[in-house]
Amino acid sequence: MAAQVTCSITGPIANITLRNTERRNALSVQLLGELYDTLGRIEANPDVHVVVLTGSGRAFCVGADLAAAPETRSLRRDSVAADTARLRSAGRVAQRLYEMPQITVAAINGACAGAGLSLALAADLRVATRSAVFNTAFLTAGLSGDLGGIWFLTQILGAARARELFLLPERFDAARAEQLGLVTSVSDDGAFDQLTRDVASRLAGAAPLAARAMKQNLLDATHMPLATYLGPEAERMVRSFHTDDAGEAASAFLQRREPAFAGR
Repeated sequence: MAAQVTCSITGPIANITLRNTERRNALSVQLLGELYDTLGRIEANPDVHVVVLTGSGRAFCVGADLAAAPETRSLRRDSVAADTARLRSAGRVAQRLYEMPQITVAAINGACAGAGLSLALAADLRVATRSAVFNTAFLTAGLSGDLGGIWFLTQILGAARARELFLLPERFDAARAEQLGLVTSVSDDGAFDQLTRDVASRLAGAAPLAARAMKQNLLDATHMPLATYLGPEAERMVRSFHTDDAGEAASAFLQRREPAFAGR
């Protein structure tokens, strides 16, 4: 059986590609399992600082494939208990992408809908090609949503906008996604690979220990009250201040040059 997820690592950047190409990268059980395992291997690799997730062909990910054979899908109607167990397992993929210590970027190269949009929302940043199209899609299919999409979108755009996009589902283009703040950058299709490389390279050029600490601050900020949050934030700030990289950043600033971070 051909792999539905591939990964290549170049320096500090890992590039993950969804490869269920004929089904527009729909989320099969196989693809979700391979993606979960791939993210786990990357998560444990301290040399990887940035993770880019994209799709093969002309789609990022269209979510569930309702026309696929039942045995390839998480939801099969075999029993409520079995469907629930499989869907909870699928949700762990989005959670792993969201919580992993590396900075993550969803490079949205085409259609991005349903649970595919949920995956994109789990990333720290999103960039899109101008021809990309988006749709929450769940309610149109008579479904309430999965893989944390509503939770992620509420965190990113706020409760009112999340209600609008999920309760009134419709297709919208990359320009609208950028206007909403759903994606940070949009480029013409021919320049999209370069945009993705530029964003990933910029992120990879940051002080890696500070970036990981900042990622944890960002995660903590979603669920901790301020009084609880300030303690670990201060500890991380002091630890990053005592790194060689912080000293290098200060020296580079004073010498008007680019810093050379060593990750220590």
